[in-house]
Amino acid sequence: SCSTVLKTLHFITRPLSEEEGNFSLAYIITIHKELEMFVRLLRAIYMPQNIYCIHIDEKSPRGYKTAVRNIVNCFENIFISSKREHVVYAGFSRLQADINCMRDLVNSKVQWNYVINLCGQDYPLKTNKEIIEYIKTKWNGKNITPGIVQPLHVKHRTEVSYREFVHSGVPYVYPAKVRKAQPPHNLTIYFGSAYYILSKAFVQFTLSDARAKALLEWSRDTYSPDEHYWVTLNRLPG
Repeated sequence: SCSTVLKTLHFITRPLSEEEGNFSLAYIITIHKELEMFVRLLRAIYMPQNIYCIHIDEKSPRGYKTAVRNIVNCFENIFISSKREHVVYAGFSRLQADINCMRDLVNSKVQWNYVINLCGQDYPLKTNKEIIEYIKTKWNGKNITPGIVQPLHVKHRTEVSYREFVHSGVPYVYPAKVRKAQPPHNLTIYFGSAYYILSKAFVQFTLSDARAKALLEWSRDTYSPDEHYWVTLNRLPG
């Protein structure tokens, strides 16, 4: 029962400081296995003033999905992504999963300030308050999506077309013998982490700007597009 979940797992039920109560974070968590690890992660980052979008891989077992839903249904500020993907490692589906959650988050009633994406095997090293203070003092108004101009040794990821294949029931991406067109809008491709802390204004920009939409479409057949998409858009002038 939900009362048992809250009591035995010791979820925090009120903001621990005024600063935290006035600065809401959004989280995107993509999961596919290890329910206990997900619960430990969720308990560690949970705050009632935050909002959480959970993307469950469509390939996950039915029992796993049911268990996650039962937990999520105990909280008003946690929800499962309205659109879910069959996530393939290094495939476009991993990027699309984040974008699906972002669309849900920008339409939520919670006025969050930044969004952080995680996978089910992550775990925080800092408290909610420490994360907020770090964002405010070091990155106020800016995005944390580090990267550099795409190095030569990873240029193949965006120069040739990648296709999704299934071998012995395991999906994977593999290069096809097709060379891709140049990036749209003469964009310079940057390369960095698939993980980020993004402002709400930047998220709204990525979901609406013509350049962002064109880059997203161009990235559909690239290798691990989440490692170039956010960092490239963040380097646009202005």
